[in-house]
Amino acid sequence: MVFPPFDPAPTPRRRFKAIPVRTLLPNMITLLALCAGLTAIRLSMEGKLEWALAAIVFAGVLDGIDGRVARMLKGTSRFGAELDSLADFVNFGVAPALILYFWGLHELKSAGWIAALVFAICAGLRLARFNVMIDDPNKPAWSGNFFTGIPAPAGALTVLLPIYLYFLGVSNGLVTIWFTFVYTLTIALLMVSRLPVFSGKQVGKRVPPEMVLPVFVVFVLVLALLISYPWEMLTIGAVVYLACLPFGWLSYKNYIRLDQEALAAASGEPVATEPGDTPLSPDQNNAASDGDRPSRLN
Repeated sequence: MVFPPFDPAPTPRRRFKAIPVRTLLPNMITLLALCAGLTAIRLSMEGKLEWALAAIVFAGVLDGIDGRVARMLKGTSRFGAELDSLADFVNFGVAPALILYFWGLHELKSAGWIAALVFAICAGLRLARFNVMIDDPNKPAWSGNFFTGIPAPAGALTVLLPIYLYFLGVSNGLVTIWFTFVYTLTIALLMVSRLPVFSGKQVGKRVPPEMVLPVFVVFVLVLALLISYPWEMLTIGAVVYLACLPFGWLSYKNYIRLDQEALAAASGEPVATEPGDTPLSPDQNNAASDGDRPSRLN
């Protein structure tokens, strides 16, 4: 027919299922953290560095609980994971870089801007690599104890160490600014490095009954110290975190050695692995000896 008959009955729309509140709550926490990061940028531009750093710390606390809340409520989603990555890039990549630039790196002109730019880019690359590696099915079970490189939240709170020292009375002269330049680039490179870093994901999942009250006391004590002596506590935290990095590398090497010994005992052949590599199967080890090492995620 040239002109088909007109059907006045409208096509029924597809009805979508209602989204449970338990799925929305973790995303709301992530958006609140994003608001804190953007507010930190504004406060740093207005010269209110104390409040800007407080906003970054607040964003870090929210970032630490949104994923746990999602898992507790069984409200994890792909949308939430992508939103969390975008928020982390702003909160722990862009915001700390701009805070450092407005605080003192701007005195180095283009060199200071390059340091801030490199840090922000490395944070983005670090988050992109994390999103790729999290879906790797070939990772050993113990690999969940480690991050590859310094995570973005820890990198943000650590790279701000020169500002903590400034509030403790250290002069922000030209020598300090050049130290900040080198220090910022160092933390940026550590974020995209292959350095194994303790993740802490396996710590604190269950607390023995006799330790419940001591945990409450320690929590209140740390919170009170952070409010009363923020710069001292943040400085100590950053220094202790950097000092613990070699221990994570040594622990990772120990796991590799144990896997290597177990694999060698099972196959009856020595298996050669390099520090930082995942254990190779006998077939992969033979291929590696011929110059064909299996590809790894970067």
